[in-house]
Amino acid sequence: MKIDLTKMNRKELEKLAGDVDKAIGQVEKQELKAARAAAEKAARAHGFSLAQVTGSTPTAKKTKKGGMKSAPKYANPANKDQTWTGKGRQPDWYKSAIAAGMSADDMAI
Repeated sequence: MKIDLTKMNRKELEKLAGDVDKAIGQVEKQELKAARAAAEKAARAHGFSLAQVTGSTPTAKKTKKGGMKSAPKYANPANKDQTWTGKGRQPDWYKSAIAAGMSADDMAI
């Protein structure tokens, strides 16, 4: 089936592109399902499960290993070894300093 794209307006082309992407996604799902079934069959033929062959469980999801650490933005004026990135829960020393009238800029590194 040949479609004359030159006679289509932008909206029609975008809809067609969306339909194509959706169809590709559906075909990929079917192909993946067939590939998994073939792999399981081959593993069983050799006396193993697919999980044993791949070294993982089929539903296991990899956890994100710690990403990049953020650089500290604030330091405790009383103890420069205590720092805070400005993300997450505020440390007690930071809350105490703010309550005592110190500004965040005073503790900025």
